[in-house]
Amino acid sequence: MANGQPLTDADRWDWLILLREQALLTLTTKPTTLSTTTTTTPTPSTTTATPPSGVIITCSALKRKYRDVLRIAAYRRPDLKVHFVFLQASEAVLMDRVRGRQGHYMKDYMVHSQFQSLEAPQRDELEGVTGDVLSVDAGGESREVQRLALGVVRGVM
Repeated sequence: MANGQPLTDADRWDWLILLREQALLTLTTKPTTLSTTTTTTPTPSTTTATPPSGVIITCSALKRKYRDVLRIAAYRRPDLKVHFVFLQASEAVLMDRVRGRQGHYMKDYMVHSQFQSLEAPQRDELEGVTGDVLSVDAGGESREVQRLALGVVRGVM
């Protein structure tokens, strides 16, 4: 993408699998803390804390099959709940936002290719069989979008 080329499905598979596996690993690994020795060199030390109860992954799971790759995490962990926050905004709004970024790899013309690839969540993802997609109006200001996203996430926790 940094070279102006959209990613293909083949480019995304290993990355999505890695995201899923890292999230699962995070959920099963006790956190570490850094302790300071007399030489003030930080060294990892295991705590007695329990693994985190949740993980947040941010990525553009534009297609249903990408979301399905991440959903597989729950197949091995029936106690695990997977949710997606679908930030819904028009192409024009997102083009304006990208144009306002300075020094970012994502260019405005790439937004169009993202919209061409986008498979918006279907009714079964929003309500039915999976019901794991939480839709948020992302057309407003950044703080408002954050507030809305946090609200829907808190609603399922």
